[in-house]
Amino acid sequence: MDQRKTLGNTGEEFAANYLLQLGWTILERNWRCSRVGEIDIIAVEPSKRQGTLVFCEVKAKSGHGYGDPLEAITREKLQRLHRLACMWMATHPMGYDRVRIDAIGVSAIPGQDVKLNHAKAIRL
Repeated sequence: MDQRKTLGNTGEEFAANYLLQLGWTILERNWRCSRVGEIDIIAVEPSKRQGTLVFCEVKAKSGHGYGDPLEAITREKLQRLHRLACMWMATHPMGYDRVRIDAIGVSAIPGQDVKLNHAKAIRL
């Protein structure tokens, strides 16, 4: 497995554990629609009613170059995530208070503690 794939898997694992520690329920990981792409994590953030359905993109970096991991989420990527979220919702029962797209940036720089940056409700 190449280093980028390994880093991506490690970042997704850190992000999933972070969400679980917050009390979220993870519904799916790496949900794929072959013709459009993949959603890294689909989860439910608890609330007083049915909860918020969250489609989460995870970006991981292992160095200081090229800025924050979240800067890698382009307008095109966000549009693709929106399409994927609509496709997932069309085939799964609903009943959530709200739906949103989040992003989690993971900085896993060797010799340093892993840092997470959770951006909620990212928009086009």
